[in-house]
Amino acid sequence: MAEHGSHGHGEELKDVMVCLEEEQIEALEELAIEYSGKLNQKWDLSAVVRVAVGDFLNKMGKMT
Repeated sequence: MAEHGSHGHGEELKDVMVCLEEEQIEALEELAIEYSGKLNQKWDLSAVVRVAVGDFLNKMGKMT
């Protein structure tokens, strides 16, 4: 796993390999473009995946 700097976040990021279906990747990439336009800041696939994972963990009671 490669470690990254904070990228403007409070915590360090780590690279992981995740296998997704092509349709999921396309939808996440579309969301990144949509968020970039709406929020007037650059969003990429990784950022959208972090939001989705954070939401899932929060709903499962694993994060607050």
